[in-house]
Amino acid sequence: MGGVRVVVVDDHPLFREGLRAALESTPDVRVVAEAETTAAALEVVAAQRPDVVVMDLSLPDASGIEATKQLAQLHPGLPVLVLTTSDDDGSLLGALQAGARGYLVKGAGRDEVLHAVRTAAHGGAVFSGDVAARISALLTGGARRGAEQAFPTLTSREVEVLDLVARGLDNRRIARELFLAEKTVRNHISHIFDKLNVASRTEAAARARDAGLGEPQRPAGPGAAG
Repeated sequence: MGGVRVVVVDDHPLFREGLRAALESTPDVRVVAEAETTAAALEVVAAQRPDVVVMDLSLPDASGIEATKQLAQLHPGLPVLVLTTSDDDGSLLGALQAGARGYLVKGAGRDEVLHAVRTAAHGGAVFSGDVAARISALLTGGARRGAEQAFPTLTSREVEVLDLVARGLDNRRIARELFLAEKTVRNHISHIFDKLNVASRTEAAARARDAGLGEPQRPAGPGAAG
């Protein structure tokens, strides 16, 4: 029997039952096993060799993040799709760092979950729209924190201005982006030049990009990346 073979890991029997019914409502997806603990998940994955694991993060013996990490080590390339009620940034980043190929919050519709399972099985990564937007924000925030460490003499506002300079925006655009007067932007840039000991926007932008700034923000939406 062909199709995408799925293992569901969740400690709530009623949720597993509903998820199985949703996944198996289409002929190209089949749930080959269920598990309610990390230990059981490792066992059934080893026995069944599924195409995708759908993983909750709240498990009784160890977190789904730890389970994802162990699965990544034992079965490199096996896609793990997180489906959880945990929508905080710490859980999201932890799951991604553990190797999760996708992250959906419970409440996602049947079609969204099926799309995510199929996409993960074919090597793609899938995040619901709000999660994708938060990943973008977290990555941008991380770059700015790194730049603040690289340029300790700059204020947070000056780092924001420098980021936009590195993206190629002129003073008028920067003023619009940050809701500042152009004169204020010019003052910030003058201070940035002095503090970084540079003489031009090109030089300042190069220094900024070396520190991880200047990446364009792409609008994030539902769907696959891969």
